[in-house]
Amino acid sequence: MTTTPSAQRARPFALVLAAASLPMFMATLDNLVMTNALPVLHEQMGASVEELQWFVNAYTLVFAGAILVASALGDRFGRRTVFAIGIGVFGIGSVLAALSTDPGQLIAARALQGLGGAGVMPLSLALLSGAVPAARRPLAIGIWGGISGLGVAVGPLVGGAIMEGWDWQAIFWINVPVAIIAIPLALLVLRNDFGARARIDVPGAVLAAAGVIALVHAIVRGNDDGWDSAGVIAEIVLGAVLIAAFVWWQTRTASPLVPLRLFRDRSFSVTNVIGFAFSFGTFGAVFLLIQYLQVVQGSTPFEAALQTTPWTLAPMFVAPLAGLIAPRIGTRVLMVAGLGMQAVALAWIAAIMAPDTPYPALVVPFLLAGIGMALVFAPSATALLATLGLVDHAKASGVNSTVRELGVALGTAVMTAIFVGAGGALTPDLYVDAARPAVFTGAAVLLGATLVALRLPAGRSESGTDAATAVAEKDPALQPVG
Repeated sequence: MTTTPSAQRARPFALVLAAASLPMFMATLDNLVMTNALPVLHEQMGASVEELQWFVNAYTLVFAGAILVASALGDRFGRRTVFAIGIGVFGIGSVLAALSTDPGQLIAARALQGLGGAGVMPLSLALLSGAVPAARRPLAIGIWGGISGLGVAVGPLVGGAIMEGWDWQAIFWINVPVAIIAIPLALLVLRNDFGARARIDVPGAVLAAAGVIALVHAIVRGNDDGWDSAGVIAEIVLGAVLIAAFVWWQTRTASPLVPLRLFRDRSFSVTNVIGFAFSFGTFGAVFLLIQYLQVVQGSTPFEAALQTTPWTLAPMFVAPLAGLIAPRIGTRVLMVAGLGMQAVALAWIAAIMAPDTPYPALVVPFLLAGIGMALVFAPSATALLATLGLVDHAKASGVNSTVRELGVALGTAVMTAIFVGAGGALTPDLYVDAARPAVFTGAAVLLGATLVALRLPAGRSESGTDAATAVAEKDPALQPVG
């Protein structure tokens, strides 16, 4: 049966937003909760710098490797069905993470969380986009971006508060009641939309996941084993060959995980380049800066969380406004401004970073970075789907989520490699001089993303409605079935 726009409008707007966004909030919350806990885990678990990376990257790599498959499964078996299963898997991974007693167990549990997150993030946006009328879609995506920003904002605060009063395990236990509420809410409120019910591209999924893991693992071990060592060089070559084979396979298979025709759409292709660079520069720097406040400046986890609120709270307030005004002034203007602000902010922070830097000196660049993030969050989601039909929304969102998670993983790995290569260690006297070039690298990547963003279409709509989506709603061939 075809899901008609009128049927979608019957769903209460607020409930649809809550059902689609609550699980996504849970997943985004967990990323920075984890980052804020790293110094504590270093002390209590005896985790090495490399293991601290894998606490982050085990999640992001599995997430990135499974997103495209999850999107395809959603198209075939129902997006709401896969969405609910993803929430459940994420909750189970959270329980196992809380019960972990050594770094290996925690890394494995984080990987399971990543598998669940892969079924949540891309389908969240696809379900929301398909469940609200086109005229309200920019507002819905803006609020969705704001809720994502809220997860970023309260993640360090929640993590810091929990570790002040409880043990680190509680940062994972808090996901369990959220999952218990989110699953029935999604099943009751969201429609079980379907996309093209094509065969799942298993070879493509294996090639993509193996290629990415090989590249990231080579970067992580490069400083320890030597960048000219046979093992590191072999992994880099293997990763490049596997990714090239994945692209070749996508041109040959009848049911590709990534329909390469999507990249003929300039808005889609440029948005994905920006998404990778944005995640690479921003979250790679956050990985180091959260620890700087604790390791160098002696802040407790909760104090460090409070100190970063000018950065992390801004997206919660600014992102919904950015999503609302994007159709009027254009996504390109907002994203160029946001990326430029972040590049300036990171360069500013790197320039003044020192063991005795007073906190007030960091407030303005933190705030600048936060507003910049907010100006990218919601407009990027709008630009991604701007000229695509509803039938492509799940796969398009899946590709973008994959690209962004790869940016997180590679950004963390590359900046940590720069940090370690410069003689960095988790001690106050060795941290700053090594962290500074890594943060400058993040600023340079964001500056490059700013220049790329100039290639975006203007992204304005006089009516405030996404034109391509309006066309899709009128064309039965482009409708999801459910």
